[in-house]
Amino acid sequence: MDFFATILHFFQQGGLFMYPIALVAVCAIAITIERWFFLRRVQKENAVLWAEVAPLIAQGDLDSAARVTEGSDTAIARIISNGITQARIENKRSEIEVAAEEGLMEVLPAIEKRTHYLGTFSNMSTLLGLLGTVIGLIGSFAALGAADPAEKADLLSKGISEAMNCTAFGLMVAIPSLLLHSYLQSRTTELIDGLEAVAGKFVNALSSRRR
Repeated sequence: MDFFATILHFFQQGGLFMYPIALVAVCAIAITIERWFFLRRVQKENAVLWAEVAPLIAQGDLDSAARVTEGSDTAIARIISNGITQARIENKRSEIEVAAEEGLMEVLPAIEKRTHYLGTFSNMSTLLGLLGTVIGLIGSFAALGAADPAEKADLLSKGISEAMNCTAFGLMVAIPSLLLHSYLQSRTTELIDGLEAVAGKFVNALSSRRR
């Protein structure tokens, strides 16, 4: 109970800018949770689909591979579907590669979206904390002008302490947001690299079967 009371007191003493920083923290948490589950789901679905369709492509059974990919909305399905469609039109390796890359480009926005906001939120929370501190210090120094000389030292000390709460809270939000941004960015890069590897394997398998 004392822990929560301390947190509440810390928040209340930080001033009005604690609220926008808290809003930034909530947005960062929401995006982190959504992106983590999304990337995990996409990676799992892609692995399952590739395990199913890879043997069909190796056997040259494009019709069965096409039926599997047409019933899926995964990133790998889009890549393979584009490649198979192009292979049926013109069986040139360069054209199939272009078609597979186009499929990859179509799914990249969904994979990469919103993650970059975490870096922005990190900067925002830091700047909001500094702004809240500066405004708090301005108010504290302004109040000193009408204060009793004997109370000025105590008022200044209290005002600075309260103003610094805002900077501290901003950094508490900024540092985790930056770390989470780096983590999710690495997961995103890993997923994209995996899709590029699958596209390369698909083109190689298709080309080797149709020579």
